[in-house]
Amino acid sequence: MSEPIRLQKLISECGVASRRSAEKLIEAGKVQVNGQTAKVGDKADPEKDRITLDGKPLSRPTGPVYIMLHKPRGYITTMSDEMDRKCVAGLVRDLPQRVYPVGRLDRESEGLLLMTNDGEFANAMMHPSRHVPKTYRVTVRPGVTEDQLTRLAEGIVIEGKKTAPAEVRVLSQEPGRVVLQVVLHEGRNREIRKMCEELNLETARLKRTAFGPLRLGMLPAGKWRELSAGEVSMLKIAAGLKMPGGGSGRTGGEIRRNGQRKNRMETEE
Repeated sequence: MSEPIRLQKLISECGVASRRSAEKLIEAGKVQVNGQTAKVGDKADPEKDRITLDGKPLSRPTGPVYIMLHKPRGYITTMSDEMDRKCVAGLVRDLPQRVYPVGRLDRESEGLLLMTNDGEFANAMMHPSRHVPKTYRVTVRPGVTEDQLTRLAEGIVIEGKKTAPAEVRVLSQEPGRVVLQVVLHEGRNREIRKMCEELNLETARLKRTAFGPLRLGMLPAGKWRELSAGEVSMLKIAAGLKMPGGGSGRTGGEIRRNGQRKNRMETEE
């Protein structure tokens, strides 16, 4: 027999939103249990109670899903938008289970975006105490000095708070344009763009190429693929999550990409 579960935890497990976002949905009066508007802290039995979000029944997924999406420019990292802008939700419509983004990439940024219905995994990937590194390829203009590189690496005060030390190196350089690789160990909003603004550098292009040990590889823009069990395990280890039984995630070595299955992992060298 199932036991009542706090609504924010239940919503998170259903892949609708993180626990924090679920609390906001409850506070906004969008969640009902058996026809009654719920409050933060309320519990429900998913097997007995009728739980709705915006009037639609809430259904629990059959198991955890972990995917990598190559987010293109021009898409916002959300599952819906009141202004009818292009959302990443439209890129994963063919996925049977509902997933939500792990963190964000701003509208003009591109690259690797994790999506899942596993709330604990998502929280671990985003929590600053976990220090899961994220790697970016950043094109700046017009050029960069040694002093600017040092300041980027050591940290810059943004909105009254200094950024954490970063790893920065020059990948290529030509007149009026420099390509950098930047590895961050925190996840502040638009952090790289704001750091560059402080140094009077224009961010011409920003692409996330890796999330912890996971690399974007050759996955085309706008496409997604399911992570292998090994990739999920690597990410959990990077975040310091406990690995019951020595494993986690899905079993088997196949990777599904946009509804098709592939046997080889794609990595970026």
